[in-house]
Amino acid sequence: MAGTDDAVVAEDDALYVLTAVLLTPAKFPSVLGDDYPEACAALGLAPLTDGYGLVLGQDADGARWTVVVDDVSLVAVAIASWDCGMEYELSPDEASMVAALPGWPLALAVAAPGVPAPHDPEPDPETADVPPLCPPDTATWGPAQRRLGADEIALQWAAWRGQIDDVHFAPDAQDEAAQDKDDGERTPPGGTHQGIRRVLTEARAYVDAPPPLGRVRSAFASDDARTLRADGPGWSMVARTDDIAFILLDEEPGEVLPVGRGAELPSLLEALDKMAVRPV
Repeated sequence: MAGTDDAVVAEDDALYVLTAVLLTPAKFPSVLGDDYPEACAALGLAPLTDGYGLVLGQDADGARWTVVVDDVSLVAVAIASWDCGMEYELSPDEASMVAALPGWPLALAVAAPGVPAPHDPEPDPETADVPPLCPPDTATWGPAQRRLGADEIALQWAAWRGQIDDVHFAPDAQDEAAQDKDDGERTPPGGTHQGIRRVLTEARAYVDAPPPLGRVRSAFASDDARTLRADGPGWSMVARTDDIAFILLDEEPGEVLPVGRGAELPSLLEALDKMAVRPV
């Protein structure tokens, strides 16, 4: 988290920086969309190959602003420094500024001291028909909350994995014979889940026909493994290349569905990892 003494200039006013996030093909606020172009569209931005940095803060009147910059490296260094508990003055120059957007696209629980409480700025007569940015609605289960749930699993993989007993995925010889040419994946007791089968089929199709940029992302896990994140219409999947997968579906509020390695998952994860976008 940035210190509020940091400031950049937005529309001739100082901006007291509260935080910043990356908006790149490999790392973007997934709450905004299933892929990088969709996340950019939510902010009215073109999906540039190198991406953007989003700097969120308040002006001297307390109004919320999101400053978009194309100096991705600067924002990445700032975020890494804050994550390590170090101070870093994030002050992009005007030449790197792409836009100053009213509002915040993400929910923040902090505010700059010494200025009025966070609020939307007064409408600009020239852009009065464009509402200020606001966080997606996550009060009820839907795509945004589903993606946030997948984010949490990726961050807390060990905790989620520890809740799963591998005995749930023990292959059954009769089922294997019946599904010899099928997906081969196992869900907890209760039989094969149609939603899981659909997700695995759609994810497998990504290998042959690459989806929009950012639909499949790969990040460092541990040892030689990678953490995979894949999203699609109504679903999110989080997996480790050396382990199992978890799936969340729009049609099953709050449910996290584990998928055993079975006969097909390892090769699917390997193929997805090869075509996934990776942080630079």
